[in-house]
This record gives sequence, C-alpha cells and structure tokens, in this order.
Amino acid sequence: LQVDLWQPSSPFHIVEGTVTDVRVPQNTTRSLLPYLQQANIHYTILISDLQKAVENQTGLRSYRNRRSLSGYNYEVYHSLEEIQDWMHQLNRTHSDLVHMFSVGKSYEGRPLYVLKLGKRSRPYKKAVWIDCGIHAREWIGPAFCQWFVKEALQTYQTDAAMRKMLTQLYFYIMPVFNVDGYHFSWTNDRFWRKTRSKNTRFHCHGVDANRNWKVKWCDEGASFHPCDDTYCGPFPESEPEVKAVAHFLRKHRKQIKAYLSFHAYAQMLLYPYSYKYETIPNFNCVESAAYNAVNALQSAYGIRYRYGPASSTLYVSSGSSMDWAYKNGIPYAFAFELRDTGHFGFLLPETLIKPTCTETMLAVKNITLHLLKKCH
Repeated sequence: LQVDLWQPSSPFHIVEGTVTDVRVPQNTTRSLLPYLQQANIHYTILISDLQKAVENQTGLRSYRNRRSLSGYNYEVYHSLEEIQDWMHQLNRTHSDLVHMFSVGKSYEGRPLYVLKLGKRSRPYKKAVWIDCGIHAREWIGPAFCQWFVKEALQTYQTDAAMRKMLTQLYFYIMPVFNVDGYHFSWTNDRFWRKTRSKNTRFHCHGVDANRNWKVKWCDEGASFHPCDDTYCGPFPESEPEVKAVAHFLRKHRKQIKAYLSFHAYAQMLLYPYSYKYETIPNFNCVESAAYNAVNALQSAYGIRYRYGPASSTLYVSSGSSMDWAYKNGIPYAFAFELRDTGHFGFLLPETLIKPTCTETMLAVKNITLHLLKKCH
C-alpha cells in the first residue's frame, strides 16, 4: 500500500498508542480500510476529498492585486514569485528598516533571499534568525514569516515592544528556505516535502532539508534511502540551500542569539535536543522562555501548544537545523510546529492564517523580549 505519511514523518516513529496521519490515493482506500478493521486499528477520515480541498486553496488566484504593497493580502497563501516580488517591494519602499540580500543559490538556481529587519541604531547589535518553509508543503510557515515582517513594519511606530525589538536587535528573516520545493508544491505536487536535487542512482528527487545538517547526521530519525521523505542526503550540507544558510549562520554566530524555525503541523514549541534524550546546559533559560511563549500564544485564542525538548515531545530526529544552530553556539534555538493537530494537516485553510499568525506573533515577541532580559 502506497501511503504518504503526514505525521509522523517517518515509519520508524509509528508506535502503539500514538496517532498517525496518512494520505492515501482514492483507489487504495478500498483495500486499506478493511485491513485496518481487521487489525482492529481505529481510524477516522479527516479529509474525504483531498483533491477538492487542494483546488479550493490554489484555485482562482488571478483576482489578487500583485503589484502594489498596499494591496498585498497577508491572509492568503502566496506563490514563490509573489513572495519574492513582495520582498523586492519592501526593500525599495522601507529602506530605513529593511535590507534584502541573498545568501546563495538553490539547486535549481533560484536566489536564497533574506530580509534584514531593524533600525540601524548602532554598529553592533545582537540578532535573531527566523526561517520558514524548510519543508515545502508546510505553507503556513512562509505565511507567518511574511506576517511577522508586516507586523514589524506596521506597528513599529505605535507598539513600544516592537520598537524596542527593532531598535535593540536585527532580525534575519528567510520567508522561504526551500525555494525549489516550495515552487514545486505550487506547480506539481502540493504535498512535496524535500528539496529538488537530483539523485543519479535513483529516480527520486530531493533531500529532507531538516535532516541534512552536520549534527549527528543520518542517525536515528533520518533515512539513507533517496526515495524516503526523511532522506538525509549523500553527505551533510549536500543541499546548496542548507550549505548557504549554515555558512551565513557560522559567519554571524557571535551576533545571532536566537534561531527560530517554523514548521507545521502539531502545535508544539520545540527546543534541543532533537537527536538525543539529554538535557541542554542552559535548560532553565530555554525552558522558561518556551513556557512563557506558549502561555502568550494561548492567550489569543485558547490554542494550547505542547512544549519541550524535540526528542521527547515530538520524536528523535538527527541532522536538524535547530540542533545544528544550538551546537554552533546559538543559545536559544526553537522549532515551532504551527497549527493544526491533523484535522486539516498541511492544508490549513486560508481563513486560519490570521489567527495562527496572530497567536504565533505573541510567542515570538515573548521569546525575543526574553532574550533582551538577561536570563539567570
């Protein structure tokens, strides 16, 4: 039976008593459902017609005002081209707070754009790195990165906390990390996860960009097989996207104090380690930051996030960007798993972009302000 595993990302993590979300082709359900009944496995159908749900999300898009920033809609999902246009516009119109640059090129030759956000108030400032869209199909990630930038620019004048953040810190924001994969998820396969690099021996494309980092590379929770969703790649940093970001972070490791990566879905706030069950040295600081962030998030709509070390809260996975950032001297490293817990999965409706981003914003501000207060 060919199934696409949505949660967890690898069959190794399927254990008794946990919930597993799978996507199955229409014709497979006839054989799968009797099999589940026979095995006494309880199931519910979350989305009965996935094709229809996909079309609802990426259907008629020509109505959107593409060219002007004032008409940019932050409550819909945007294609890569639209997001990059938007970045160029911001760079032109908000040069006092925004500086756009590229850290390199993707496998297919696309620029890897990052926005540097903040007041040029002093020569040296601490910084926060934020990336979204390491996994192509997790569209709510890039939507949040854009929302963060919008909020920063719109509330900078009126909100004291935001002004403090942008005055005392720089934010490096990468709205789409896996540009090739994201583009592919718009044009070919909505549920594509990996990068798009070619494998010579197998006819399978792509590497899991969150298993390709040089930290316990290709150990537990990653796969050596190029066709698997959690394929770690032929060697660490084999993917030009990972290599480019790792190079940038290494170069600025003294300046960058926090690393935040946005994924979906599970409603969790995770911190290191991902690759082993062990307590990090600055556990108390990080744990209290997570606790406060999750409470701030919940205050908006009552959405409860679980939080804790990734290995015990989600599952063990090696070669992740968060572990790598932490191991490379960035003391606050977090991975968010945004909404929801499986009802919509990767197809979070556009009507939920605003509440999801609004609550996540509270958590991110909370973590950032925590950074500015010395943790004891």
